[in-house]
Amino acid sequence: MVRSVATRIAGRAKRLLRWAAVRRLMRREDGTVAIEFAFVAMPFFALLVATIETSLIFFAGQTLETAVADSARMIMTLQAQNSGYDYNAFKSQICSRIHALFDCTNGIQLDVNVASAFSSANTSNPLDANGNLTISNTYNPGGPGDIVVVRVVYQWPVWAQFFGINLINMSGNSKLLMSTAVFRNEP
Repeated sequence: MVRSVATRIAGRAKRLLRWAAVRRLMRREDGTVAIEFAFVAMPFFALLVATIETSLIFFAGQTLETAVADSARMIMTLQAQNSGYDYNAFKSQICSRIHALFDCTNGIQLDVNVASAFSSANTSNPLDANGNLTISNTYNPGGPGDIVVVRVVYQWPVWAQFFGINLINMSGNSKLLMSTAVFRNEP
């Protein structure tokens, strides 16, 4: 009986010591900043990645626009026709203006066609209902006075898909970057 009373007192003392240790830890504020940072860090870094990716997509889109405008000028001034450009030569002309951002060999696709009037120029997104690319990959720069439509597309891979920021507009977790130039060739 003496032993069981001593065991009970020892057990009670251990429990009291544990509670005292827990109370001491709860009163301390050393790790508060680390815990608060852990709550805020994940959303902060996710928002940072989404912001960087969105900025990169806009920058890439503007780079593509500039490259297409500069390259289309070669068709408009008949330099491409006089130099005997074909699909691959015109594509390499565009690729020479967009460095490092794009996989130009496999990713850039273009469609250069003549339109009968500005109102009938095909400037639509070349996507089907499932978000698959349906561009024809043709090259017909026309002649003097022709109305020409140059459409260049690139499938940009999207990685950040959180916080309701959905930049994907085609299948395969990609965003369609498209640049279009419509003009009349010089006479």
